[in-house]
Amino acid sequence: MQKEIIVIIGGPGTGKTTIIDGLMALGYCCYPEISREVTMEAKKQGIEQLFLENPLLFSELLLEGRKKQHNNAINEPHEIVFLDRGIPDVLAYMHYIGDSYPSHFDLACRENKYTKIFILPPWKEIYVSDDERYENYEQAKLIYNHLVETYENYSYQLIEVPKGSVEERIQFILENTLVKK
Repeated sequence: MQKEIIVIIGGPGTGKTTIIDGLMALGYCCYPEISREVTMEAKKQGIEQLFLENPLLFSELLLEGRKKQHNNAINEPHEIVFLDRGIPDVLAYMHYIGDSYPSHFDLACRENKYTKIFILPPWKEIYVSDDERYENYEQAKLIYNHLVETYENYSYQLIEVPKGSVEERIQFILENTLVKK
């Protein structure tokens, strides 16, 4: 049986974490988004917004964390593992802010492949900003465009998840994930 490593992507505030939480509640193996963890760790060290103050360091930390998640997912006993964001997200955000990055970022995207990518489109009605999410809705739409472009550059076919209730969105993902027997 082939291991399914599935990534759920989208701009800020599109419902990724809610869907991951819902999949976990159904008993699926899921790995959470790690950027909040990196941001909170930096705050403990007195850096209010690491992404804004040192985007390359922030991105290096994310890259390492997401590579570790990918490797851990490969070694999971579960046939299907869902991830909240993938390695190419790091590059998409660097493109969004117009920053350059070392070549090993690109190499990490080429070496660590995912089975499927589900993308959540911008959705103004559910968008909320908070202490770790500093982007406004217009910026979230731009980030979405960078995500699409970056993942497509690595030859991924993106599956757009329709807007709907959390249950409907999870059902769509599962229907498009599970191998028909």
